[in-house]
Amino acid sequence: AALTVRFLTRRFIGEYGDMEFIYSHNLTVDGREILFHIWDAPNSQEQTEDGSSEEKRIQWADSFVLVYSICDRASFNILPLKIQFIKAAKEGQSQEKVPIIIVGNKRDLHHQRVVSSEEGRLLALSFDCGFYEVSAAE
Repeated sequence: AALTVRFLTRRFIGEYGDMEFIYSHNLTVDGREILFHIWDAPNSQEQTEDGSSEEKRIQWADSFVLVYSICDRASFNILPLKIQFIKAAKEGQSQEKVPIIIVGNKRDLHHQRVVSSEEGRLLALSFDCGFYEVSAAE
């Protein structure tokens, strides 16, 4: 949520609850105005995800940004299953590659890092995804 709000408003707010939001945003790209929607759904390791709810989000979306914390190994370890689930649901229906970007957040907290940049890059490479490390705070 912090990364989404930072992208949309250019402001950083550090604390969010585990709530789902759909944001709408206009952006000009190459001289064309584009309206896009962001379904920001937190992933909580404590709660068991309702498979039908996750399937609904996957069918709704055209592309995916999967965010993990570089300070939280569990948030990184869940990504391979999420990517496989997305690819099976989206690419199984068509021959088009589904755009997936993996984002390691909290780059500013390098002293608390438990997931290396190289691990993130290798995961992205192995699933043919994009990869970035960012800091919502910065």
